[in-house]
Amino acid sequence: MKELIRCNDPVLISYILALFEDEDIDAVVLDEHTSILEGSINAIQRRIMVTEEDHGRAKQILVDIGEGEAQG
Repeated sequence: MKELIRCNDPVLISYILALFEDEDIDAVVLDEHTSILEGSINAIQRRIMVTEEDHGRAKQILVDIGEGEAQG
């Protein structure tokens, strides 16, 4: 698994996961419970992880929605 993005925005995380599900990209969110336990002060960001095989496609989806950087 490779880290794709870190953020604390639950709406953005949900949106990204829905997009990945539509594209048959397996993704998991790490540190979700830790982030909640620390009191939601945004000290610990949630990480979206995808497989090595899906990383390129997932990264392009982030670029397409304005949440990633295009590779030059």
